[in-house]
Amino acid sequence: MLEHGFGAAPWVEVLMVQPRPRRSVLAVPGSSRKMIEKAKGLPADEVFLDLEDAVAPIAKAQARTEIVDALNSDGWGRQIKVVRVNDWTTEWTYADVVEVVSGAGANLDAILLPKVVDASHVLALDLLLTQVEKANGLEVGRIGIEAQIENAIGLTNIDAIATASPRVQTLVFGPADFMASINMRTLVVGEQPEGYDTGDAYHHILMTILLAARAHGLEAIDGPYLQIRDVDAFRRAAGRTAALGFDGKWVLHPTQIDAANEAFSPRQSDYDRAEMILEAYEFHTSAAGGARGAAMLGDEMIDEASAKMAQVIAAKGRAAGMSRTMRFDSGEASGSVGSSGEASGSVGSSGEASGSVGSSGEASGSVDSSGEASGSVDSSGEASGSVDSSGEASGSVTDPESP
Repeated sequence: MLEHGFGAAPWVEVLMVQPRPRRSVLAVPGSSRKMIEKAKGLPADEVFLDLEDAVAPIAKAQARTEIVDALNSDGWGRQIKVVRVNDWTTEWTYADVVEVVSGAGANLDAILLPKVVDASHVLALDLLLTQVEKANGLEVGRIGIEAQIENAIGLTNIDAIATASPRVQTLVFGPADFMASINMRTLVVGEQPEGYDTGDAYHHILMTILLAARAHGLEAIDGPYLQIRDVDAFRRAAGRTAALGFDGKWVLHPTQIDAANEAFSPRQSDYDRAEMILEAYEFHTSAAGGARGAAMLGDEMIDEASAKMAQVIAAKGRAAGMSRTMRFDSGEASGSVGSSGEASGSVGSSGEASGSVGSSGEASGSVDSSGEASGSVDSSGEASGSVDSSGEASGSVTDPESP
């Protein structure tokens, strides 16, 4: 939400509560109470306790008990708490959901469903969750669903999966199983297959997941990078998907958490700039700022499209708990000079304007509210500055739409 009172621009959807970030999603074996206890104190945004690949078949029943006890115990921070159940082709899914939600549903944020191939998988989980919630006096619909896309069929059905239930919160890329499903020739999860020399072999997959997530208001989460000791390589992999627009990435080891949180948070300079753009655009589109659709902020023209892009960066920074190091001052505006010769520059709260010379040959200087000019003067005797017809100094930037 913008903090000052010029009146929100008409396109802005003001969010009263920022979404909880999922920059780092830590995978923890549900059968290891020691690892679960350690995870409670780690700075991962989300922790999912795994009942699927990380737990041997003979250990799954005991792992459910461990998970229920862990979710109901003290020591958790602000992490999003999720349990990955087994997929619907196994004999374990029903018991996973019933036992975990019945025993610890009040302390569970979402169920991660693997190997989702079509909407029926999500609908089945939604119906089962609803029954278990009702039977145990839990709020119906509060527990979310994270749908993991792990094969070609799931990718082709991704829009139907994304819209199958209002519980769906995220779309998650499962790279290892996906690579196997399309016969990708590599054994290294997260790296380019040997022989693929140009571009990114995962680009189409990642963009398909991302576009479906954005089209339906969901978060997009990248899967794991298995070379857990190579943090630099993890950082590069995370940086690629963060650049596309993904919201976070799985981490398999505590050493990857900080790298993920950094990769999926805006840089401080970008966050500051985004907040400045939003404030400047709100001011300049208000009556107090001249009701302009476009204006200058420094050397950059900003308009509605600029504000929309800035909103994305600002929202990620706010969700990550970032603090601003600079703010927009409505009494100060900077920009460049248009072909008309009007000077724009930095205008302080005193109303003095300074700027550079336009093509008319007017010289630079400052003009105070009395209309008196100071600075260098050209041979015609005209002094420069941003001065309106009344002789008063202007406190607004040059209109980019001026001829």
